[in-house]
Amino acid sequence: MRTLLRFWVPVEKGNAAYKDGSLAATVQALVARLEPEAAYFLPDNGRRSGLMVFDMKDPSQIPQIAEDLFTRLHAEIAFTPVMNLEDLKRGLG
Repeated sequence: MRTLLRFWVPVEKGNAAYKDGSLAATVQALVARLEPEAAYFLPDNGRRSGLMVFDMKDPSQIPQIAEDLFTRLHAEIAFTPVMNLEDLKRGLG
């Protein structure tokens, strides 16, 4: 299922992770694991944030993805099922 992953990293933890290199390593590992069709990184309300659209093959991926972001970056996360235009057209029939 095409899924949007959104994450927000708290400022203090993000600063520490940036300085020790774990921010880049965590994001690179996540991109390598998910192979997203799109990935964007942005400041959002003063926090480092990311958006990735990827194919969630099984719900068991949720804790694998979430735990790395929780434990390494203290991130808040959200998973949302999403559609592209072709999916919407098929859904509307």
